[in-house]
Amino acid sequence: MATQPDTTAKPESLSLKWGSVKDWSLDESGPAFAALKRWHESGKVMMSAALQRDNDEQKQAIYDLIDALNADTVYLDWDGKDVSKDEAKAYVREYRA
Repeated sequence: MATQPDTTAKPESLSLKWGSVKDWSLDESGPAFAALKRWHESGKVMMSAALQRDNDEQKQAIYDLIDALNADTVYLDWDGKDVSKDEAKAYVREYRA
């Protein structure tokens, strides 16, 4: 018996830490991935989220990524919890290193 391919869209995920992007699982053809690509191309991206200092363009790309994410929540790694998209954007906006 042949197995049917999985046609359901897998949920995307985004993890934030130190006020910036830490980890993600995104559909590479979707709008969230396009925003992540803009974040990466808009300034310096460090290998460690603790060292990352996002410029204004990068922060806007993160907000766009959060809005476009095919998920209801975003994971805050440092706090160990899922938050709403509005809470995630506030976290990025208000984070002070």
